[in-house]
Amino acid sequence: LLKGRVLDELPMIWTRIMLPFESTLTPETMRLSAELAALEMIRSGTTAFIDAGSYYMKEAVKVYRASGLRGVLSLSTMDEKGLPASIATTAEEAVRLADDFYEFCKDDPRLKPAYALRSLISCSEPLIQQTSEHANERQALLQAHMNEYPGEVNFFLQRFQKRPYEYLDSFHVLSDRFIGAHSIMVSAHERALLRERDVKVCHCPFSNCGKGVPETPALLEDGICVGLGTDGAAHGGLSLWNEMKIFRSVMNVKHGVAQSNPAIMSAAQIISMATKEGYRLMKEEGGVIAEGKKADFITINTMQSHLYPTGNLVNTLLECVTASDVCDMAVDGRLLMKDREVLTLDEEKILYEAMKYMEEVNT
Repeated sequence: LLKGRVLDELPMIWTRIMLPFESTLTPETMRLSAELAALEMIRSGTTAFIDAGSYYMKEAVKVYRASGLRGVLSLSTMDEKGLPASIATTAEEAVRLADDFYEFCKDDPRLKPAYALRSLISCSEPLIQQTSEHANERQALLQAHMNEYPGEVNFFLQRFQKRPYEYLDSFHVLSDRFIGAHSIMVSAHERALLRERDVKVCHCPFSNCGKGVPETPALLEDGICVGLGTDGAAHGGLSLWNEMKIFRSVMNVKHGVAQSNPAIMSAAQIISMATKEGYRLMKEEGGVIAEGKKADFITINTMQSHLYPTGNLVNTLLECVTASDVCDMAVDGRLLMKDREVLTLDEEKILYEAMKYMEEVNT
């Protein structure tokens, strides 16, 4: 519902736009937002997703259950002083709400509840420790936005003489169930921590381009799991096809040109990050078509002038495929879209409600 309202805005979008908007969310607007996101993911071929969390997330869960998608979801968890009253919580309240959300989702066959630290700067030490402890007790995933801005890194250096990942490691927070979104400005010592703790990383290329370029080749050389995301529907949309193209270009400009290595991040590697490594991030057996794996897959119509013929199908998938080329989608063997028709959600009704929302907002 923030689509088109964040591009070209001056910093800090987080405090000036995101939080004020989220403080006005209602169950109805969260439902509509989730419906639009689910539609976009199905239509663009994303079978499984990780949601960093907002408010009224039980409404989002209801939508995603109906959609048939696979996902990891969490609540927005932070206890910073001065937040709008409608989203302000203490550490104890935030953890209690996260526990309640975990119980609400824990038995769902496709939707996995996770714990979250929305922004480390907005989380107190007690909240970080308690959230980590509760995630550990339940063997749940724990996710956070990490090393995204220079200001964030400097915040921890100035106060604790530690970088963000080092700070979390001092509380024994990092593990193989920790997902660090963004992870752009990661030092050599932090990379060593990621490797030792088997932490998973998720870059968001389009969003990250306004902040920095990650050292992805070094992360991969260290054996760290790296996946791809979009940083939400409001900023660039939810098409991983767009993200893969942007990521390839950014990696070449930053790393490939310097080494005269145009394949510094090959098409096969990037597609693996968007598929196999994405499921590894989620602790799910999927991302490849093989016996015993999750029956999640999409089909692409390659008999089109911009895709056919091709001398290398993998390269063409990366270079030329767009969201509209996805024909069919199945999750757990169930068809969610066939011949571009979404089968699990009422697309016409959702778009009509979106139109009414847009008219109200722009009146």
